[in-house]
This record gives sequence, structure tokens and C-alpha cells, in this order.
Amino acid sequence: MGFTKKHIFDAQQNQIASFTKMLGHPARVSIIQHISQNKNCNCNTLVKAIGLAQPTISQHLAEIRNTGLLKQTVKGKNLFYSIDQDKLNACRRVLNDFFVKTQINSSK
Repeated sequence: MGFTKKHIFDAQQNQIASFTKMLGHPARVSIIQHISQNKNCNCNTLVKAIGLAQPTISQHLAEIRNTGLLKQTVKGKNLFYSIDQDKLNACRRVLNDFFVKTQINSSK
């Protein structure tokens, strides 16, 4: 696998790439949707709801957590996840700005 050379791109470009990578797999989209509809899900709940193996769900959760979109709460030995609304709004703004600017620039 090659290196991405993130240092040659600006912060916004890297942020857009990070968000779209996170959304680039249907399992992660499904996980985000499930968590948004069922607050405070743990990994076992997601395994049952989505139908993927626990290690697979854990790997996808790690990818989503890397963007900061999930909040974690520890209850006993379990981690429960919820959507970080501030990060969700930031993600939405960054992606929306990208598409709006691209649309404006391409219609000149």
C-alpha cells in the first residue's frame, strides 16, 4: 500500500478525505445510522443489528472514531457509542462547503 503524502495537501483537503473515507464503506454508514437511531449502542448491539462479526464491527468503529464522530461512554466493562453532534455538524459543513464551492467553480 502506498503512502498518501498528506503533508502536500491542505488541512481542508485532508479533512474532506478523512470524512469521505469514513463514509466510504456501507458497513460504516450502517453503523452510524444505527447509532443515530439507537443512542448508546455497544459493539454487541451493533453485531446483532448489522449482522457482521464482532471484530469487523470493532474495526469499523475504530475508523469512525478516528474522525471524532463518536462519543464513548464506559459502563462497567462495555463501551457505549453515541454521535458527537458538534463533530457531525462540522463534518456536514466541511462536505457541504466543498460541494457548493465545486459547483460554483464548475459553473463559471
